[in-house]
Amino acid sequence: MLEQICRLSRQAGSAIMAVYQGQQPLDMAIKQDASPVTAADLAAHQIIKQGLAALTPTIPLLSEEDPPAWEVRRHWQRYWLVDPLDGTKEFLKHNDEFTVNIALIDEGEPVMAVVYAPALDCLYAAYQGQAWKEQQGQRQQIRVCHAEPPCVLVSRSHPDQQLQHYLQQLGQHQTLSVGSSLKFCLLAEGKAQLYPRFGAIHIWDTAAGHAVVQAAGARFEDWQGNPLDYTPRESLLNPGFRVFLAEQ
Repeated sequence: MLEQICRLSRQAGSAIMAVYQGQQPLDMAIKQDASPVTAADLAAHQIIKQGLAALTPTIPLLSEEDPPAWEVRRHWQRYWLVDPLDGTKEFLKHNDEFTVNIALIDEGEPVMAVVYAPALDCLYAAYQGQAWKEQQGQRQQIRVCHAEPPCVLVSRSHPDQQLQHYLQQLGQHQTLSVGSSLKFCLLAEGKAQLYPRFGAIHIWDTAAGHAVVQAAGARFEDWQGNPLDYTPRESLLNPGFRVFLAEQ
């Protein structure tokens, strides 16, 4: 099934790139939460929704572009958690740092996931404790890696005063600004060692990256040391977190 999810993410990526490259109209609008949505978000959502319905008709879907009401999803134990286009702001800036995120949640945990960056044609996947990267037809297993000084990932589009204070206390380090769930993937493949996030974040923004980086050997916890949990609850937000190597 994972191979089929990989193909589905690439199909969604192709629809995104058609808008990104100007072959289809952008049709941008602003949602109620003040975030942008484009024709690319909606086209990717439809492709993933239809593909998952055909592949796993008994597993429900929670997508950023069509989140079901709390009463509908409150008893879900297994569901797909999808962000059809993560990093819409990066998409609009044309910096290539946006992804398709598809994760399977089982009993609150992301157990299988794909993160696909269509502008980079780079795919990351995780299943059964293994993570890998596929680019230019080459697939390789990936694993976290220590480095001194550590590289700390920060959001390109979400500046945070609390984060700046944290970095000042951290000691010697270097930072790398990246958009979307690519931050998780860069840590998973050993290009960074720490990703701190203080603000609340939507569950669809983290689930797929969570699966990838955890399968690659990192720890993913909230600031109280608890693992992030995707068990259905009324709020679609998770708290801030840090992703780090176990010995840090």
